[in-house]
Amino acid sequence: MSSLYGGVTGRRVTIRDLAQAKERGEKWPMLTAYDAMTARAFDRAGVPVLLVGDSAAMVVYGYDSTLPVTVDDLLPLTAAVVRGSSRALVVADLPFGSYQASPAQALETSARFMKEAGAHAIKLEGGRRVLPQVELLVSAGVPVMGHLGLTPQSVNALGGYRVQGRGQSGDELMADAKDLERAGAFAVVLECVPAELAERVTTSLSIPTIGIGAGDATDAQVLVWQDMMGLTEHPAKFVKAYGTLAADLDRAARAFSDEVVSGAFPSAEHTYT
Repeated sequence: MSSLYGGVTGRRVTIRDLAQAKERGEKWPMLTAYDAMTARAFDRAGVPVLLVGDSAAMVVYGYDSTLPVTVDDLLPLTAAVVRGSSRALVVADLPFGSYQASPAQALETSARFMKEAGAHAIKLEGGRRVLPQVELLVSAGVPVMGHLGLTPQSVNALGGYRVQGRGQSGDELMADAKDLERAGAFAVVLECVPAELAERVTTSLSIPTIGIGAGDATDAQVLVWQDMMGLTEHPAKFVKAYGTLAADLDRAARAFSDEVVSGAFPSAEHTYT
């Protein structure tokens, strides 16, 4: 392909394509998606990787953290994103409690996402503590994306949503990243870590790093699409809004309501005869 972002391939993006992009020094975007229509829009835009994140707990289901969302909640969303896209690599997040107990549990959950929803890869959180899970999944043919730094499923253990990897913990994060690579992960998300640490991790790994609040030196960047489109009321510092969807929805809803109340809608143009 000519490039990972926007390149026309006539096929799905693969983890091999991501590895080759790293070798070329080519940066690429990743967005979350939770339904077919937004997946189709992002796919048309050339976004090469779509993540069905456990962030659906908050942006779809209305919880205040990612912890309550279940496998059964995420399976239909993942299937919708797969159906709505034709080019993007679709990654499914394994929710809290669906893989931590054992490698066997992780494989059972991953198999459901791949068999029932058509996911092309899975993402799980953690470093050395989940290496047995990563090794079994990779040996079974499941592409695994890691996630280090601020891992939202461990927010209670981390003491809240705080920057991770400062001081000595930065060395631990680096060791975790290298362990994930050795275990066979094809990429790793770095969330809310100092930019200097993210750069060191990126240059130390042969697999792509995906930053979110991790500076500009990572191989890729990811945002929750509702944050990216300005739909979130109190976005994090690392979020840049590229749209004004909240204001657009408010304006459109008010215009529709006003026209219904006044009788202006539906007009003859929108009426069957």
